[in-house]
Amino acid sequence: MKLDRYDQQILEVLQQDGRINNQDLADRIGLSPSPCLRRVRALEEAGLIAGYRAVLDAKKLGLTLMALIHVSMDVHTPARFANFEAIVKMLPEVLECLLITGQDADYQLKVVVRDMDHYQSLLLNRLSGIEGVTGVHSSFVLRQVVVKTALDITTRAD
Repeated sequence: MKLDRYDQQILEVLQQDGRINNQDLADRIGLSPSPCLRRVRALEEAGLIAGYRAVLDAKKLGLTLMALIHVSMDVHTPARFANFEAIVKMLPEVLECLLITGQDADYQLKVVVRDMDHYQSLLLNRLSGIEGVTGVHSSFVLRQVVVKTALDITTRAD
């Protein structure tokens, strides 16, 4: 989809405030409400807007420990990876699962848990028991320095 300046502005505003009403969005980007709404719907239908969600404060919910976990697999087959990914998708503690290269690991997981006991249970009772997992290496996050979800659409290749 070719994006003009109005589409780009809509995407930028919605990334910062997904709850903005159509009238305020139209005012901010300099369009009338009807064409603005049509553009938002077209961006949604094209899949450029994948969804809207609330960003929660994990610590205020009692989830105080964040870890990055590198997982190594025994064999690199589509079936083995599919099985691992299906199980990991079901774990509520997993915020991200990335298939990676350039490391001794095949996956990197970002997890958030209550405390070290919760982490130990996740690691020993669920992750390590997944068929094909041969190694798990953890790093604990001391502080999040940059946290953002907004994409820079100005550098997008058309």
